[in-house]
Amino acid sequence: MTGTVTHDPPSAAGGRQSGPLIVTEDPDLLDDLLRLCAAAGATPEVHPTVPERRGGWETAPLVLVGDDAARRVRGAPRRRQVVLVGRDQDDPGVWRRAVEIGADHVLMLPDGEQWLIDRIADVAEGVGRPALTVGVIGGRGGAGASTLACALGVTAAREGLRTLLVDADPLGGGLDVLLGGETTEGLRWPAFAASRGRVGGGALEESLPALHSLRVLSWDRGDCVAVPPPAVRAVLAAARRRGGAVVVDLPRRIDDGAAEVLAQLDLGVLVVPAELRAVAAAGRVASAVGMVLGDLRVAVRGPYVPGLDDREVARLLGLPLAGEVPVEPGLPRAVEGGRPPGAAARGPLARFCREFWERALTEARTG
Repeated sequence: MTGTVTHDPPSAAGGRQSGPLIVTEDPDLLDDLLRLCAAAGATPEVHPTVPERRGGWETAPLVLVGDDAARRVRGAPRRRQVVLVGRDQDDPGVWRRAVEIGADHVLMLPDGEQWLIDRIADVAEGVGRPALTVGVIGGRGGAGASTLACALGVTAAREGLRTLLVDADPLGGGLDVLLGGETTEGLRWPAFAASRGRVGGGALEESLPALHSLRVLSWDRGDCVAVPPPAVRAVLAAARRRGGAVVVDLPRRIDDGAAEVLAQLDLGVLVVPAELRAVAAAGRVASAVGMVLGDLRVAVRGPYVPGLDDREVARLLGLPLAGEVPVEPGLPRAVEGGRPPGAAARGPLARFCREFWERALTEARTG
C-alpha cells in the first residue's frame, strides 16, 4: 500500500478531523481498524506513515499506529492520545516500540476491540466533561420527587445547560405527562430494552422527545414496566457523555435497574415531607440508596409538624441538607394547564432549583 487513502473524512471546525488518524501498511490490520471505526460511528483518515501535510499528526484527536508502522513514526512530534495496535500477544518488544513513539496505550486485537470502539466513539462524539448527574427520590410515596425532578430539569435547561430528564420509575405515570408532552413524538424506554454495549450519545439525544428546551426519556403507555439493567447502564452512560446536566426521577424500590442508575449518579436528593412517619420511611430509603450512592442529601418539604424543621429532619436522617423545597401557590393548576414545575422563572421553586444548580456546579468544578 502506498500513498494516502482518505476515507471521506467529514469537515470539522477549524479544519480538525472528527475521526482518528490510522497509520499502517498492514492490510489485514487496516481492515480491522476500519471495521472498528465503522462500529463506533467514526470516519478515519489513513496514512502509511506520518502525514506530510502540516498538522495532520498533531491535530488528529486520536492516532492509531499499527505495530508495522512504529519505526516509521519514531521521529514524529510527541503528543497524547496515541495507541500502538498489534496482534502478537507474546511480542515483548511491543512495549519498547510504544515507548519509542510515546504511545499512551498498547492494544492487542482482538482482545481489545471493545475498548478501542469505546475510545474511537468518544473521539467521534467530542466527549468532554460528563454531565452532572442528579437523582431525585421520594422519602415516601407522594413526597414530590417527580415534581422536583421536573423543576430541576426545566431550570437547568433555562439556564443554558444541555439537559436530559430521565424517568427511571416505570410505575410513576410518566414524566412526559407531568411536562404536558405525552403525545410528543420520540422514543420511550421500551425502545431501548434491547440495547447492549455502547449507545451513541448524539443519536440518543436526537431520538427523544424535546419538551421545554430539554430532552425527556420517559415511559410509554404500554405494558413494559422494566428494562434490562445492561440497557439502563448503556443508555444512562450515553446521556452522561453529552455533558451538561442529567436529572433522574428514581423509584423508591431499588431493583437492579435502579442500582445501575445509582451507580452513575454524582449526587442524590431525598425529598422528605416534614412529618415523623415520612422521616421514618425516608430512613429506610436512605439506607438502601446509601449502599450504592455516596453523596445523598435531603430536601425537606413543608408544612412542618411541631418540633420539626429542615435542619432537624436532616439531623434525624444523618444526611447533609440540600435545602427546603418551597411551596409554590397555584402549581397544581399550572401543571394541569400544561406549565411544568419550575416553568415560572421567578417562582420560589425555580429559585430553589437555580440555587441548587449553582452550588452543585461549583462543587463539580472545584471537586
